[in-house]
Parts: sequence; structure tokens; C-alpha cells
Amino acid sequence: MTTDYKATLNLPVTKFPMKADLVRREPEIRKRWEGENLYARIRKARKGSGARKYIVHDGPPYPTGDLHIGTGLNKTLKDLIVRYKTMRGYDSPFIPGWDCHGLP
Repeated sequence: MTTDYKATLNLPVTKFPMKADLVRREPEIRKRWEGENLYARIRKARKGSGARKYIVHDGPPYPTGDLHIGTGLNKTLKDLIVRYKTMRGYDSPFIPGWDCHGLP
């Protein structure tokens, strides 16, 4: 005797498919993101708006050696900070650069 416990669980109902299927869906998602052009729209809205500036310079990915987990953490944290400040109303552009934290 098998019991189907699915009906006894209180699970959320979503429109998300059960299968990620990224091989098929990722190109569609990237095309939608490119069509929305959100970053350019935000930059245009902030230009000349008088919003306070908040700038985080992003240095090269590996000036002192091979990539490691700290490299990824650094990039992720900078991206989160820039996004957060942008959503808070700051003029916070992404500025790639060569800030090597005092390295020669």
C-alpha cells in the first residue's frame, strides 16, 4: 500500500516550471534583459538629476595571481553595493578601473 503525501503538504503554488531547463530558457532570458536595457535607462534617468554620487571603482579581476573565491566575493559585493545604492536613489555607475588597493 503506497500513500500519496503530496495532497497532505502545504506547499506554495507558483507559476515557475518544475524544471529549470536553462539550456533552452537562458537565451530567452538574456534576450529579454537586453531588450529591457535597464542599466542604460537607469543611467539616463540619473544623468543631470542632481542625485548624490556613490562610486565604487572596480579593479582588475586578478592583478596578483590566479582567480580564487575572494575574487568572486569581491565582484559580488561591489555589484550588490552599486545596485543597493542605485535603488536608494544615488547616482551609482559601474566604473571598471585599475584600482589595485595600493599595489605597485
